[in-house]
Amino acid sequence: MSKNQPLVWGLLALSVLGVSSAGAILKDLDLIPPLMRASWRLQITVLMLMPLAIWQYKQMNTPSRKKLTEKRTVLIVSGSGIALATHFGAWTTSLDHTSLAHSLLFVTSHPIIIVIGTAILIRKPHPFETIGAVVGLIGASITLLDAKNSGDVTLFGNFLALMGAITVIGYIVAGRILREWMPVFVYAVPVTLIAAILLIPASILMGESTAALGWVESELLFDFIKLAFLAGIVGHTGLNACLRWLKPLTISFAVTLEPIIGAFIGWLYYDEAVPQKWTWLGGLILIFGIMLVIKGGAEHGMDTADQ
Repeated sequence: MSKNQPLVWGLLALSVLGVSSAGAILKDLDLIPPLMRASWRLQITVLMLMPLAIWQYKQMNTPSRKKLTEKRTVLIVSGSGIALATHFGAWTTSLDHTSLAHSLLFVTSHPIIIVIGTAILIRKPHPFETIGAVVGLIGASITLLDAKNSGDVTLFGNFLALMGAITVIGYIVAGRILREWMPVFVYAVPVTLIAAILLIPASILMGESTAALGWVESELLFDFIKLAFLAGIVGHTGLNACLRWLKPLTISFAVTLEPIIGAFIGWLYYDEAVPQKWTWLGGLILIFGIMLVIKGGAEHGMDTADQ
């Protein structure tokens, strides 16, 4: 930990706020169809991250640069881009079909999904992971009770958010493999670019009529720049910076607050409805379950909430 502890914790708080703002802003930009909305966000993010990627590339040694063009690296990066495109496509669409709180709760539940998959395919989970997964599933089930009482909450929208959580796992796994030697922005830029490009034909196939590069002349350009800057630069870049001084477990715990903070931002700035009682109860139980899973993963020497 740095001697300037207040600055580090302040950076963490600012980063979590940045990440948490994404859902509320994306939901508010519903004049743009969801798949193209996701593509525009990623296109602008690429432009913002490009200078950082170029700087990191220049710092890489020659053997690492050569590895960038190896077949294995290209395949993993491509697979990660496909996973990221699917994640953003499903999640952004979910924002048009369910409440902000539900979308955020279900899309951030990927640690539980990872534990279930790991238990089936790889290893016996840590007791905290098992308990956390059960607690999380109970919490998620409780939140669904509000689907009966609110037109804002739908099972279809929640399902799409869950698909967003499942598909982001491919991006996380690819990152774990490549980040052992590849700098974060050198990894993020091509993956994000691939995802942004893939969402364009997907948008066309779904009958969305917005232009692929329409953000350049859109009256919503500032909102998309704000989205990319807050979520991409302040949020994810800030969290990566915090890793220099804070344990991954601490950062993972902080990020689990995203659904609560995101719902509050939506209510405060974007006229989102206050979540109903079952969402509050089930959501808090779900978040607690995710925290147990993360703690168990740390005990096992794995980070099931890797961003």
